[in-house]
Amino acid sequence: MDLIDQAAASDLRPLLHGPSRRILPVLVLPLILVGSCAAGAWLWANLAEFVETPESRDVASTMSLSLEDRASLFEIKWAQQKTGDEIAELNRRIGAQRDVLKGILDQITMLSSRIDALQSSTPVPSAASEPPLSPDRAVSSVARKRFGRSKPRGPVSIGGAPVIAGPKTAEP
Repeated sequence: MDLIDQAAASDLRPLLHGPSRRILPVLVLPLILVGSCAAGAWLWANLAEFVETPESRDVASTMSLSLEDRASLFEIKWAQQKTGDEIAELNRRIGAQRDVLKGILDQITMLSSRIDALQSSTPVPSAASEPPLSPDRAVSSVARKRFGRSKPRGPVSIGGAPVIAGPKTAEP
């Protein structure tokens, strides 16, 4: 009998605790919904404080200003708007110039690749294909390098203007 009582007691415990776990979500869910609705209603009632626009603050602050201050504030706002428009126009022009420069860069890249292709396709002349210099020409080129070019003597024209020889002075 003890075994039967123990088995019956163990079977009853899960049955007794089972329904209490089901009741908990049923009670908590409506509490959460009611709290959310209350918070939403309070937020809706006080929404004007949270969403006050800067323009409405500006209007309230400008009402307390004098006419001169209002006029200067209007001029400042107008100058800011004009400056903003000028900046937008400059940004548009910069974008257009950037597009033009990109096109030029693309053309330069294309021409560079063509030049590289042409240079790689032309055969490079080797040293053996050049005709050897004759001994007379070799000596004359060596003599030119050694002695340099002959320098002109007398009056020298600068810029191609004709030189008019003046009277010679006696040298001491």
